Amino acid sequence: MSKARQWTPLKKVGIVGVPFEKGQKKYGVSVAPAALRAAGLIEELSEIDGLDVKDFGDIEVTCSDSTPVVDNMAHLQQVSVCNKRLSDKVSEILKDERVAVTIGGDHSIGVGTVDGHYKTDKDMILIWVDAHADINTNKTSGSGSVHGMPVALLVKELSDYWPYLPTMDWQIPKFSIKSLGYVGLRSVDPFERLAIEKFNVPTFAMEDIDEHGIQNSINHILQLLDPCMNKPIHVSFDIDALDALEAPSTGTPVRGGLTLREAICLMEIIHATGRLRAIDLVEINPALGNESDRRRTLEAGLSVLKAGLGFSRRGTAPRGVLDLPVQTHHDHDCPVARQQMMK
Repeated sequence: MSKARQWTPLKKVGIVGVPFEKGQKKYGVSVAPAALRAAGLIEELSEIDGLDVKDFGDIEVTCSDSTPVVDNMAHLQQVSVCNKRLSDKVSEILKDERVAVTIGGDHSIGVGTVDGHYKTDKDMILIWVDAHADINTNKTSGSGSVHGMPVALLVKELSDYWPYLPTMDWQIPKFSIKSLGYVGLRSVDPFERLAIEKFNVPTFAMEDIDEHGIQNSINHILQLLDPCMNKPIHVSFDIDALDALEAPSTGTPVRGGLTLREAICLMEIIHATGRLRAIDLVEINPALGNESDRRRTLEAGLSVLKAGLGFSRRGTAPRGVLDLPVQTHHDHDCPVARQQMMK
């Protein structure tokens, strides 16, 4: 029997931005990495006790397509080139013993992040937190947008359902759907539901979370995917997993989603395992909504990331201070203070 791996939360983080939006049709999601940095991403993560944060910059995005068009699959070449570069970068960050934090961009970049993680550690499990299952193929998609297809591109069990995809030869689907779990689903297409049921994918849709609570839901998924508590965890978090009131600036909002408190609790539980090794945060679109919407959505995204990387809602103890500061004065006009002084 192989020796169990020892896990502790990593205290080093690598940030990579992916200003990519060709996996869907709305302008603006490519602005999210810059918007999150401007909102204090690096500074707020660096304030987490003991966390070493390194910004690896942005993935270079290709601007044009030159390959033959694949039926009902828009901008395949751009999606492929971006994800190949991202896969290499995620592997680089993980090999540096850092948690790989990827800021999208649309959810098509999940192909690159998961591929890069899998190439580094084939034991990984994937928690897909999303309103949508993203497991359509080009034959079943209603939109032709690749941000609805990344799971189907990644899992080996669906590889026979795809035609030949020019420029995607670098990405061989080896990740197993048996290592996948869903949280937050509430907008699932018919083929997606068929695939989830056929392969018995652990899924806690919103109605399940309503019944069992977020703690029981994520703990059950982790138990099913990794009963020996011995595998690295990858969380791919689409901001539309949150209710549209919590994160309005996103391209495909769906009412009735996770509260921010539930999302924070989810990420805190995963952080506490010590096994979190990669987080994707995708589909924030600062071009949608008013200034209040943008601010609320960016703050929600930051809160999710911070919870996954060790921020405590209980507060952080001051460094180098052994006791509370001594109170040196009293409010003599306060009756309680006067009574205490007279004792």
